[in-house]
Amino acid sequence: MPPIKKRPIRIAGASGSASDRRHAMAEFAANHPLDPVDVIISDYMSEYNMSTAAGRRAGSSDANSTSALPAFEPSFLEALEPALEDLARYGIKVAVNAGVADTKGLYEVVRGMVRKKGLDLKVAWISGDEVLPTIKSHLTSGTDFKSIYSSEPLSSWPFEPIYAQCYLGGLGIATAFERGADIVLCGRVSDASPVIGAAVWWHGWAREDLDQLANAFIAGHLIECSNYVCGGNFTGFKDLENSGGGGGGDGWTNIGYPIAEISAGGLVVITKPTYSTGGAVTVDTCTSQLLYEIQGPWYFNSDVTAVLSDISFTQLGPNRVALHGVKSAPPPPTTKVGITALGGYQAQVTYFLVGLDIAAKARMLESQLRRLLSPHNFTVLDFSLLGSAATNPRSQNSATVTFRVLAQAKKAADLAPAKFMRLVLDNIMQGYPGATPDLDVRQGFPKPVYEYFVILLPQSDVEHVAHLPWLDQSVRIPPPPQTRVYPARQPSADADVERVAPTQTDLDFGRTVRAPLGWIAHARSGDKGSDANCGFWVRRDDEYRWLRSLLSISKARELLGDEWDESQARGMSIERFEVHGLRGVHFLFRNLLDRGVGVTRSVDFLGKNVAEFLRAREVDVPVRFLDRGRL
Repeated sequence: MPPIKKRPIRIAGASGSASDRRHAMAEFAANHPLDPVDVIISDYMSEYNMSTAAGRRAGSSDANSTSALPAFEPSFLEALEPALEDLARYGIKVAVNAGVADTKGLYEVVRGMVRKKGLDLKVAWISGDEVLPTIKSHLTSGTDFKSIYSSEPLSSWPFEPIYAQCYLGGLGIATAFERGADIVLCGRVSDASPVIGAAVWWHGWAREDLDQLANAFIAGHLIECSNYVCGGNFTGFKDLENSGGGGGGDGWTNIGYPIAEISAGGLVVITKPTYSTGGAVTVDTCTSQLLYEIQGPWYFNSDVTAVLSDISFTQLGPNRVALHGVKSAPPPPTTKVGITALGGYQAQVTYFLVGLDIAAKARMLESQLRRLLSPHNFTVLDFSLLGSAATNPRSQNSATVTFRVLAQAKKAADLAPAKFMRLVLDNIMQGYPGATPDLDVRQGFPKPVYEYFVILLPQSDVEHVAHLPWLDQSVRIPPPPQTRVYPARQPSADADVERVAPTQTDLDFGRTVRAPLGWIAHARSGDKGSDANCGFWVRRDDEYRWLRSLLSISKARELLGDEWDESQARGMSIERFEVHGLRGVHFLFRNLLDRGVGVTRSVDFLGKNVAEFLRAREVDVPVRFLDRGRL
């Protein structure tokens, strides 16, 4: 174990997804003399690219161009290559989860890049996340697993698993750094695990230092989505348009990337580089990211559980926010596992409807297409009207609405052009006034879709290993020495008016008007399998009393409107908890996203627009709040 370093570690977040911009890693490294960082982390994995990469690894991908892609994340190589010389020059470490479904394959490529440049950088890789043989062994021996979303037994799942990945903690990364690694390549470690691993290595923490681990865990959650904590995907985005010191109003055009400073005692400050001129790090941007992807007051990782009930933030200065109130508990004895199966195939065709009588035009088109497509072997046939036409439109585009026809089937042959796309397009001549399909018909050809089944597996069944080729060593990382079993469902509490405000006077907010909830409340949402989470927060204490009393579970169900489907086969439910230090109310909408990101029939497959939909819903808003200014 290295000696404990006095100063905080500075960890930079350079990517939040496979579709993030590529420049941040090289920029952090090149600017080290001006704004030094010790470790750069990047997050590339999501439930979508986990399953699609699994399909490529298992050889069940589309026969089109995507099958030529590797099962690791190639965009990481585009980010790494221009940064390598500066990483070596300044001794900056790197930890990423870009291995996706082929971490060893990524290792071979990165090692070749390093050698080609003649650099002395030691590359490690982490294994243990691939657990399909373990899952199959359990099933063979009679041990079954249940979906954490639907409670469905895995043994009754009507799909054949082709791949399974569990979520690893950060201790393999810490071990690799301790033994000299410069670059650590991982597959499915949790999004925050690279930050946990870096902080454990830097400060020499033990596995029993749960308070420090919990704070590092939350720091990792705050920066793992890169731009999000700096103002990306933020409902206060309008205030950022002219932010920054660039002089050109580049607050929107170059949202910055974050840095987490973590002390030996676990104190966390979120900031961004001094040279970064876009976006901002504020209490609200940090609150936005914190309320994203959590599923209740307990936030689980393989190394620690963070308890969020008393969490809060303080603005220390421009672009510097301190984290407070994180409590710790032992990690669970299990870790999450995502099991992928080829679920069938999907195709879709889009029409455009313009002007008057949009609803009637949509009814006409749907009735015609249902007749043309009947009978069929589709497992899903869905018709969706997306958007609405402006009243007295000033342009034709503003009067245009999209109509989407989506079909899924078990076999690609059932979605062959002659059985789906051709029939949908053949309807033009008998169609509604102005019937026009999208000329880009590439989505009309069948493509594979992947079902995703999520279970819990004992951490003791996982072979977590750090591979250190320069030492010719492979080090096994044992499971956590102390764990705690938690209930299957998180604590949930509905709005309690007596608890919100002891007297009726405290709930007398004066005259109200009907207005969008989002004029007063920020919100942020995202997906976790078939579930969507959504957190709301406000700026002032009296607004929080109002928000807490307004947003009950029944009110949330009302606001969801037609999205709330009591007949949905998987069963929908709502869980709620309050985060007082953030003036926040958080909901977990179970099974709102149908069957999950890869196969949901919703265009909001990542659940990011659940919040935007709910903010647009009208409620009774106190006029005195609106007089303070709208968001």
